Amino acid sequence: MGDGRFDLLTFGEIMLRLSPPNYELMTRGDVFDKRAGGSELNVASGVALLGLRTGVISRLPANSLGTFIKNRIRFEGVSDDYLIYDDSPEARLGIYYYENGAAPRKPSIVYDRMNSSITRISLDEIPDSVYTNTRMFHTSGITLALNDNTREVTTELIRRFKAAGATVSFDCNYRANLWSEEDARASIKAILPYVDILFVSEETSRRMMQKEGDLSDIMKSYTKEYPVKIVCTTQREVISPKKHNFTSTIYSAREDRFYTEEPYKGIDVIDRIGSGDAYVSGVLYGLLKYEDPQKALYYGNATSSAKNTVPGDLPACDLQVIDGIIRNHHSDGPTSELNR
Repeated sequence: MGDGRFDLLTFGEIMLRLSPPNYELMTRGDVFDKRAGGSELNVASGVALLGLRTGVISRLPANSLGTFIKNRIRFEGVSDDYLIYDDSPEARLGIYYYENGAAPRKPSIVYDRMNSSITRISLDEIPDSVYTNTRMFHTSGITLALNDNTREVTTELIRRFKAAGATVSFDCNYRANLWSEEDARASIKAILPYVDILFVSEETSRRMMQKEGDLSDIMKSYTKEYPVKIVCTTQREVISPKKHNFTSTIYSAREDRFYTEEPYKGIDVIDRIGSGDAYVSGVLYGLLKYEDPQKALYYGNATSSAKNTVPGDLPACDLQVIDGIIRNHHSDGPTSELNR
């Protein structure tokens, strides 16, 4: 980079995650494990772990919980330069409760995020200098969905970053508990003319975006209808809550080419939350570092697969570990059982 700018800035809600340990049920356990999480923070953390300079734009309560989140952000190597602190009486940090699953019991989530501090964020609180201070900007449909205010702020941020010359990345990340398919479709269609890199699942394309045809046709259609350059779709096969197979497909409009690889099979799933965000971080790292969709695919699949193997939302594997995972995945011969 060499010009002092960030490689990636993200915008979104950062939450407190509480989980009963040891596969206990929320209805039975008396203790919760406390962690930080949130889609856009997860992405910024993953790219930082791989060695690039990242930051997150968000709004936190000016209290001990906000300090906990700030300290966690710094520990992840993500800049807190653009965190905004809410000292109003209504200040609050969104919470979600996550219960691990074990076949045949599925994992489950309970949200308590209504009226969190970020839902009252104002564009005036974000310095104008931010728009020219990054190579890439990333956000998601979760942030669009929080309330009318975050939808307006997110949409305007996308426009301003795009106008300032940043590459815009967007993860549809549709959540039915946050908004209807109709509202989501209208809002996402409004921002797609500004998006360069699009992450969207096949299910979201077919149901919420009302696309039809083969997956390849669906992925291509985004680049024909909008100036989208890269479309990424993951394919996860859930054998059980603790055993998954995973790969993805990337379509590049510039080369008019699809990229994929053999799945990572038999992934030992300790915690799947954040694995989709880890995928996004790997893909964005590959594009920022190499401008190569094939490398982006390799890093995306490896970082997502590795995230499943650690607890919490945030990724934990650095570039050395991920490079080793990629080498092993592509090896034709036997690989070592241990790293030593």
